Amino acid sequence: MRVQLHSAMAAAAMTTALAFVATATLAADKPANARGRYLVQIGGCNDCHTPGYAMSGGKVPEKQWLTGDAVGWNGPWGTTYPINLRLYMQTLDEKAWVEKAKHLTARPPMPFWALNTMTDGDLRAIYRYVRSLGPAGQEAPAYVPPGQEPKGPVVKFPAPPK
Repeated sequence: MRVQLHSAMAAAAMTTALAFVATATLAADKPANARGRYLVQIGGCNDCHTPGYAMSGGKVPEKQWLTGDAVGWNGPWGTTYPINLRLYMQTLDEKAWVEKAKHLTARPPMPFWALNTMTDGDLRAIYRYVRSLGPAGQEAPAYVPPGQEPKGPVVKFPAPPK
């Protein structure tokens, strides 16, 4: 009887400790998620990476955010497509994302220099926010090199002045 009581008390203590850790973890993620959400919004990530976001003045439900887009950005570099960040972030751990973002170069119109200059804390907040949304959507179309005709709609950029 005494062993059962001791086991029950140990189990109750363990359950309480786990509940405390889980609650503390969730509470710690809420500010990071709020900060990440804010950075995604002011950083313009949704403008390209969320279908219809810019055209609707940001009136796209959050559950559809950052799922990539099939509208291409066409110019002298070829045609690029905004990737599905919700799927992409599933392939990286937080440390890899921060390292990647700090050294990223990309074709237009991606403002990679903005990511390069963000603090590690801001990049971690973005990562945690995007991961909190969970995977959704499909992969974006693949890059189309210059001289090849893209399928589907594109935003056409003129060549820069000489």
